[in-house]
Amino acid sequence: MPTTKPLFLRLCYLFVFFSLSANAINAETAPTPPDSSALQRLRAWAEQLQSGPLVQNGVVALSVRRVSDGICLFGQHEYTSLSTASTLKLVSTGTALATLGAAFTYTTYLEYDGALRDSTLEGNLYVRGTGDPSLGSGRFKGYPGWAALMQDMAAQVRRLGIRRISGRVVGDGSFYTDQPAPDSWPYGDLGNYYGAGLFGLNINENLYSVYLDAGAKPDAPAPLLRTDPALPYLTFTNRALTGPATTTDDIYLYGAPFQNTVTVTGVVPLKRTNYSADGALPDPAYFTAHALTEQLRRDKVAVANVPVAHQPGNFGSGVVIPGVGANALSVKPLRRNELARYGSPPLSELARETNFESLNLYAEALLRSAGRQLRRGATASWPESISALTTFWQSKGVDVAGFRPRDGSGLSTSGAMTAHNMTSFLAAMTREPVYTDFYASIPVVGQSGTVKNLARNTKAAGNIRAKSGTIEGVRAYAGYFTATDGTRMCFSLMINKYAEGKYRALTPQLERLFVLLVGL
Repeated sequence: MPTTKPLFLRLCYLFVFFSLSANAINAETAPTPPDSSALQRLRAWAEQLQSGPLVQNGVVALSVRRVSDGICLFGQHEYTSLSTASTLKLVSTGTALATLGAAFTYTTYLEYDGALRDSTLEGNLYVRGTGDPSLGSGRFKGYPGWAALMQDMAAQVRRLGIRRISGRVVGDGSFYTDQPAPDSWPYGDLGNYYGAGLFGLNINENLYSVYLDAGAKPDAPAPLLRTDPALPYLTFTNRALTGPATTTDDIYLYGAPFQNTVTVTGVVPLKRTNYSADGALPDPAYFTAHALTEQLRRDKVAVANVPVAHQPGNFGSGVVIPGVGANALSVKPLRRNELARYGSPPLSELARETNFESLNLYAEALLRSAGRQLRRGATASWPESISALTTFWQSKGVDVAGFRPRDGSGLSTSGAMTAHNMTSFLAAMTREPVYTDFYASIPVVGQSGTVKNLARNTKAAGNIRAKSGTIEGVRAYAGYFTATDGTRMCFSLMINKYAEGKYRALTPQLERLFVLLVGL
């Protein structure tokens, strides 16, 4: 690696030098800069990691910025556009909070059309979504899981005196009219839970589980037992085998939105029973209609016809029959009547869960909702949402040179931004009225979320709030910390293309960085 320091790095050091001089003149009015020896230790860490065996063929980008005045205190490769992985969720959640407000909620509607005659609904029952990623998740206290939600909806129907529906139950996912997943997401991710698409109507985080037993010996077939919830309308091709007893987390599901076939691959550890893996519902609007139809029938409400999903736009106008696929039946919309509505938790809670648990579906929902708000209610695709987001933050002074995300969660392998972009954004967020909610949405190193096991029993634990990011060949962290003099700082670290198989070997290096940061 070259030993000559890049111009931007030398300029960063000059900032520190002049800040030192300024503080010597007016120490009472300007923040005290970090001790030069602390910066030297940080520089030595970054340079050694970059030139060492773990990342010598990749890139270590680091930006450290004081939030009070936005001055860069340290930089290495901070102007290089790199994969952010899930640290991008900070931008999505921050933008949603700044544009929609911490109290914003989603609403899902239970509706019907036609006429009520005696105990018969001569029409259809609808569940209409507006993009809520949390509907029926059961993740939030006081909000029902999907099964309890179906029971409540069925009870609402019975309270109206309905004992027969002459039409059908329709899952209305028409709120979004484009593809449910960004074009840049890897196909291998789409069938798995973490690659669930964003639909106009989402349910149970668009999650289902498959259960398998191990075979009698290694390489024997691993039989698929069931799915939870039951999905009788999907076809599974099971290619899973039995592996050594030490095998972990090695079942993968291959599928895609609106497809009714799923391929199961990988291995189940020997002697394991009820081994589970999580998949992504290919059409949650249809699943909702199917599940509610089944619940109504259990509650003695007859439904004359099969459930359907309403997916207009690029997938044809009208009602898709019966479930997944694209067989469109054109219908003339009828006036609907509201029967019940279901609100989501406030955005402050959704953002916190997004960042603490690194939920891709939630990040995509918040990005798209923010894009819609910025476009004054107009439907915003992923590219349109990202463009609106970029313009919004640029207007607030954020440096967007090199900023090129392709989604809201960081799952895209082609999306990128710079460490400088990230710290510029993080500094700008401190000036937003919702900063307190945003700050509270970020996990605490050594204590919570995806960083709870990092840097425990060090002075970094409890000091740094950081969002982690991990995809193949990428480890990234970004957030805030407090320097030794009480000054609030922000940072962004992106390690791209580290040595294959060395994920765990990087952990001590990251913990060392966290200790160095809080020592500034």
